[in-house]
Amino acid sequence: MEATATLLSFSLPSTKTQSFQILTRPINPFNPPTSYKHRPISKTHRLSINAAISRTKKEETVETVKEQLENCYLLAGINYKGFTVKQFQELRKTLPETTKLVVAKNTLVYKALEGTQWETLKPCMTGMNVWLFVHTEEIPSAIKPYRDFQKEKKLEENDFTGAVFEGKFYGPDEFKKLETLPTRGEIYANLLGSLKSPSSALVTTIQAPARELIMVLKAHIKKLEEQEQGSAVL
Repeated sequence: MEATATLLSFSLPSTKTQSFQILTRPINPFNPPTSYKHRPISKTHRLSINAAISRTKKEETVETVKEQLENCYLLAGINYKGFTVKQFQELRKTLPETTKLVVAKNTLVYKALEGTQWETLKPCMTGMNVWLFVHTEEIPSAIKPYRDFQKEKKLEENDFTGAVFEGKFYGPDEFKKLETLPTRGEIYANLLGSLKSPSSALVTTIQAPARELIMVLKAHIKKLEEQEQGSAVL
């Protein structure tokens, strides 16, 4: 019986460098990467944001002035320099509902007034002003609360810088004319008084004899004819 030799083979590890693939976890899209760092807003970007906000506020101010001009009878400027916040709040409480105070830069106010009857207020567009909008025909009664406040707080320097009424500009030296304007009741009383005299004369004429009435009518007709002829010659 022959003996059979069994050869055992061994495989040695390779000396070549083996490559390995590293598996990584998928990134959660809802979590920011750990390497993210907050970047501060650049100075240029910050300036552009502030400019946009400032522009919006200016546009809102112009629109506010335009809204106050609706049904406005008088617009006046008051020297605002030296006013305290407390004084301004107290002043607002003394004014009637028909009178509004608005604090706005001269340039913005004039922008709202351009092209309107109120642009004659241009001489007031210097210094610091607070603007008084009067929404009633009773001008003296609308101005008086500020005059009383001015005297009470001894604010002689904080006077009216000017006003526009019926398209005409009134400077500080002419402001007394606005404060002494007749009220609606006084105007009606004067009007009735002026109508009373002619009415009485007409009644007296009607009560006269018919012959005298005819003579008056003829004289009036003749006068009208002469006026027409004179107009035709011209």
